[in-house]
Amino acid sequence: MREFIVEADGGSRGNPGPAGYGAVVSDAATGQTLAEAAEFIGVATNNVAEYRGLLAGLRAAHALDPQAAVHVRMDSKLVIEQMTGRWKIKHPAMKPLAAEAARVFPPGRVTYEWIPRERNKHADRLANEAMDAGKRGEQWSPSASTAALDTPSGPAAAAADVPEPSGPPGDATAGAARVRAALASAAADASGATSGDTGADAGARAGTDTEAAAADADARAARAVATPRAGWGPADMGPPATFVLLRHGETPLTPQKRFSGSGGSDPSLSEVGREQAERAAAVLARRGTVQAIVTSPLARTRETAGIIAARLGLDVSVEDGLRETDFGAWEGLTFGEVGERHPDDLSAWLSSPDAEPTGGGESFAATATRVAATRDKLIAAYAGRTVLLVTHVTPIKTLVRLALGAPPEALFRMELSAASLSAVAYYADGNASVRLFNDTSHLR
Repeated sequence: MREFIVEADGGSRGNPGPAGYGAVVSDAATGQTLAEAAEFIGVATNNVAEYRGLLAGLRAAHALDPQAAVHVRMDSKLVIEQMTGRWKIKHPAMKPLAAEAARVFPPGRVTYEWIPRERNKHADRLANEAMDAGKRGEQWSPSASTAALDTPSGPAAAAADVPEPSGPPGDATAGAARVRAALASAAADASGATSGDTGADAGARAGTDTEAAAADADARAARAVATPRAGWGPADMGPPATFVLLRHGETPLTPQKRFSGSGGSDPSLSEVGREQAERAAAVLARRGTVQAIVTSPLARTRETAGIIAARLGLDVSVEDGLRETDFGAWEGLTFGEVGERHPDDLSAWLSSPDAEPTGGGESFAATATRVAATRDKLIAAYAGRTVLLVTHVTPIKTLVRLALGAPPEALFRMELSAASLSAVAYYADGNASVRLFNDTSHLR
């Protein structure tokens, strides 16, 4: 029976913050490196990144030989003690990762050992390479030693006398191909199930920015989205559910400042609006942190979301609770026109969140109730993940207002531009943090 050594590590620059993992599989008898794996996984905690590294290492070993015995060495005391069963796994973000790691090989074929950090330098280097690549908006690429696995002259050839179970003896190329295929499949499978995962964002991170000014602006915005929680709260709650809030691109009604809610003509994007959506897609691709996309059902948001999804390689889910307020008889009118035709109703609407627009529209109080319920639903569905919500002025302002604990009249004190980006993080203790608001740097 072959025996592999798996060394794995993970890190987070912020905890939670931009995170990545690294894993190395070596031959226990010869010490030869057989496979390396690393990935930038978006915003996550150290512990999530370490578990992701363990999982990648085990999957790479399984791809080389599913009948092998594996000895795991990590400098994470938490992971080692939890995987051996000596410590109980309490955090909800850790349980599915630990369970998945335990299923890669049959029970009894994997042993665990804690090692000091200085003895885990290879995996630590890979994890940092992955985080550095993510900061540049790129994917981690294998080092020269791993790339050599593609030819019989590489490190795998040194162990060519050890038969591969599903290929001819010494078929290092086939073995390396199986490793890459298994890791690619694992990344895709994990993208919908684990915290901080961006495995499905391979296409999203492919975009690059050649203009230094745009890159600097994007870096500032990315840091704002990835900033760890400020204040006195505990640091071990796991990564928050982060909503990146994108107002849809411009429609023909936008420059005219006409009421455009969910009860009107439902306009599509203008040519300017489509260009704005493309620019938003480019900046989100460079950041590489969005793991899912949810949109309002209205045409302008669905079109905006579709442009983003095509760039990021993600599917789009529709959530009715993200629709814009129904402005009743005011739909399609300017503020001045409403003031001329319905002055009393407009005055009441500006004075009370319970007042409805003329003709049975939706009050701001009703909108807030709907948006808060939708928020709670999405927080539960995307715990620990970063999700793009493509929606409208009132839902975005309402989410920001509620996160700040601001009064209803705060809605009239916010400016929200077409195709602007905002971000709110929601933590396990019920607290929220507004990390970005009305960012339009990508549109300049």
